[in-house]
Amino acid sequence: MKTIYPLSVALVIILGLTACSHSDVPEPALPSTPSSKIKVTPAVIDYREEMRNFVIGISQYAKAQNPQFAIIPQNGIELITTNGESDGTLAQSYIQAIDGVGQEDLFYGYTDDNVPTPSDDNLYLREFLNRIKASKKVLVTDYCSSKTNMDKSYSNNNTNGYTSFAANHRELNNIPAYPVQPYGVNSNNITSLSQAKNFLYLINPENYSNKTQFINAVAATNYDVVLMDLFIATNNPFTAAEIDRLKTKANGGKRLVICYLSIGEAEDYRYYWKTGWGVGNPPFISAEDPNWEGNYYVEYWNADWKSVIFGNDSSYLKKILNSHFDGAYLDIIDAFDYFENR
Repeated sequence: MKTIYPLSVALVIILGLTACSHSDVPEPALPSTPSSKIKVTPAVIDYREEMRNFVIGISQYAKAQNPQFAIIPQNGIELITTNGESDGTLAQSYIQAIDGVGQEDLFYGYTDDNVPTPSDDNLYLREFLNRIKASKKVLVTDYCSSKTNMDKSYSNNNTNGYTSFAANHRELNNIPAYPVQPYGVNSNNITSLSQAKNFLYLINPENYSNKTQFINAVAATNYDVVLMDLFIATNNPFTAAEIDRLKTKANGGKRLVICYLSIGEAEDYRYYWKTGWGVGNPPFISAEDPNWEGNYYVEYWNADWKSVIFGNDSSYLKKILNSHFDGAYLDIIDAFDYFENR
């Protein structure tokens, strides 16, 4: 039997059905942009600030284990100011994290070994160094081989308030025969970097056939600070006992032994280098240094590279600490130049 609805009820049913039918109609799709045409703006990297942060992290890690451990970045002196200008605001967090600065080629070697550095370049560097020398030790390495130039290098650096070493081999693989005694030789006990009057830069042990020969040669000197490598050869590091032996000068005074550590480049002769590594693999390896075969610029802000250098028990810095070094001499600080200008 049919059910007959009143007119008013029928109208309500019709309207309801009409509304339902409209709601079932999908909205027209908006045009989409192909993913291949979406522009992604790369993150802007402040390469100088990233290097400052890297050094600060290294310092914090080392000093948490040995508060007297010295951190000395070499070159890249522009990092001491926030804007990279010699009269800029000092980068206080960075400066507080370090104990000194190293500078190569200040008076000799900037354009060529045993050649005076151009006056404009010398002045540029000294304007930065003079900002920091009152609070931090300045270690200058000049590359000169004639006795006249070596004497001038030591004299000029001393006059300017810097502690210096005249390297007669760019390879830093020997103890110079001249001068016979280090400039400013003394028998004082050197317990902090600020007390040092001279230093030896000997990071390439290629002329020494074994550890004993190297240790005996260094032990016979009176340098207040020795800058050297952790390894006599790949996978053959100096032990804590061997480094402790080097901490006494020939005249009986105590000295500091500081370890060289490249943080802006990876070196393919180091223990951490793995088979198959090269540019782009791992991703932090950026390019080979055209001036030094086997050395590769790294994206030093990359967490994986940082973990190679510090922060864990298998890191390079931990090995240095375990071997009783008194500090780390950090090289390729100026890698920010490469990334800014590539």
